[in-house]
Amino acid sequence: MSELTIKSVMKKTIFGLAILLSLHTGLPVNAQNSINVTIHENGTERQDTIDLPPSMTYPLDSLLNDWKAKNYINPAKDCQTSLENPQFSDSVYIDRLSRIPSVMEMPYNDIVRRFIDQYTGRLRTQVSFMLSACNFYMPIFEQALDAYNLPLELKYLPIIESALNPTAMSRAGASGLWQFMLRTGKLYGLESNSLVDERRDPIKSTWAAARYLRDMYDIYKDWNLVIAAYNCGPGNVNKAIRRAGGKTDYWEIYNFLPRETRGYVPAFIAANYVMTYYCKHNICPMETNIPEVTDTVQVDKQLHFQQIADICHLPLEEIKSLNPQYKRNVIPGHTKPQTLRLPLDAISSFIDNQDTIYAHRQKELFKNRRLVAVSDTKPRAVAGKGKPTIYKIRRGDTLGQIAERFHVRTRDLRLWNGIVGNRITAGKTLKIYNN
Repeated sequence: MSELTIKSVMKKTIFGLAILLSLHTGLPVNAQNSINVTIHENGTERQDTIDLPPSMTYPLDSLLNDWKAKNYINPAKDCQTSLENPQFSDSVYIDRLSRIPSVMEMPYNDIVRRFIDQYTGRLRTQVSFMLSACNFYMPIFEQALDAYNLPLELKYLPIIESALNPTAMSRAGASGLWQFMLRTGKLYGLESNSLVDERRDPIKSTWAAARYLRDMYDIYKDWNLVIAAYNCGPGNVNKAIRRAGGKTDYWEIYNFLPRETRGYVPAFIAANYVMTYYCKHNICPMETNIPEVTDTVQVDKQLHFQQIADICHLPLEEIKSLNPQYKRNVIPGHTKPQTLRLPLDAISSFIDNQDTIYAHRQKELFKNRRLVAVSDTKPRAVAGKGKPTIYKIRRGDTLGQIAERFHVRTRDLRLWNGIVGNRITAGKTLKIYNN
């Protein structure tokens, strides 16, 4: 790192980044949702709290629950992640970050250090998993980022967003690897309805994320602000800029950002560090068996995953994992053509047996009726026993009063006379049976 760069880092550190982060060791899991911070700024000291990105709170078993993870990632292997995490001096971290081939700024300070400590300490097993899961998703991320001429280091943004869990859903409703909110997803062409949520489609959501990141960079011309806006929205970033007197440096608007966003950029820098230097911290990727090749086919009719599973002899969970955008195992191809992803050897089987597949168990699996007839059978008046009393309705009479007067039930009056509701007309007659 050049002397000028080091001075720049130190200058930003003076702003308020001489921070002591007390990591809550030995506390319940939910205590790891935030980090207490003591900030020293201009000779003063104050307490602050940084919210950890939700992805840093996911338990490992939730990440290993996806079908691909269960079938292609093996936690038990020869290369075991050591419990020992070597400690390094600040100068080593500064040097390593400077060596990452990055267009984006990767400065070092105490906040970044503490997030590195999180990934290389408490979360080292999750890092081992994510290093392995990268084999599924990094080629997709890199292709889209390269197509839009974006920094390839952005491929680690989903580590902060979702921990590479394609079905991750935040408390705020963000979904998928890139954690799109519903409204933003629709603005970038991701369909969401009762059956389909394309925010969970790894390919479509990645290309949408690349367009969104490009658009944000056109606005801010600063990647740290782009990442901050990705987390909390451009409205909150713009508000922080205004409150900071128009300053457009992330570290100078830091104190005016939401709690989670204050840790978001440091977490992103730490993720780039740990995905590059994991070996230095005795972290070993879990073993990955490369999945078999897949391909897609267009579906133009309504189709259920179970129909495919039965005829093409595929596990239902595999079909679901390859097509996470379909929320209820149903592809609504009858509304518009939809994409189905299958293992390559199953594609030919699907094409050869399409008619059989679409017809298989159709009535059982699709019970929603397209056309219904309304019954024309009218309520039938059932007479009581014996000869009825004929009563002429007087002005002001009600069914309840008449029923009470003749010691019968109101519902029987309705039944005997074919009355719906309580409305009666003076001058009309009623049949009353005294059973």
